[in-house]
Amino acid sequence: MALIAFIIGTSGSGPAFEAPVVMQPSAAPLRLEIPAINVTALVETVGTTTSGALGAPEGPSSVGWWESGVVPGQIGSAVMDGHFGWKNGVPAVFDRLHTLKSGDLIYVEDGQGHTFVFVVRELRLYGQDSPASEVFRSSDGKAHLNLITCEGEWNAVDKSYSNRLVVFADLQ
Repeated sequence: MALIAFIIGTSGSGPAFEAPVVMQPSAAPLRLEIPAINVTALVETVGTTTSGALGAPEGPSSVGWWESGVVPGQIGSAVMDGHFGWKNGVPAVFDRLHTLKSGDLIYVEDGQGHTFVFVVRELRLYGQDSPASEVFRSSDGKAHLNLITCEGEWNAVDKSYSNRLVVFADLQ
């Protein structure tokens, strides 16, 4: 992670001031925190399955970061997913994701100990097979974090929920 700070002075006797610190993420995320829903979770790296779907974290308490996307804090859309409705009533990391509101904060700590703060912009539901390319890409030149989980009715035959919930958040 590059940490850049400039000291800018004046030519006279006026005070010098320090410009804002700009952090450029370069390390994979390690931890995700969402205080509004009492989430503190370790981050696993996930890829894409052989069927082209986003991979999921192994267990109910961690989140998966899609390694084919950007690192949280970089320009573009970083994507993380987590489970909802784990078997046998075991709590899952994103069971309460649907209760987030615009303005709630999300914290991502990277492997170098830097924390990036994201602000929830909106929540959106997608059907299980709906196209959702905007979840994985952005072209506005800003850094985003998009969180994905399942929601809706459980289909025991397909072993899947009927909808996907996406939380769109922007770097603060």
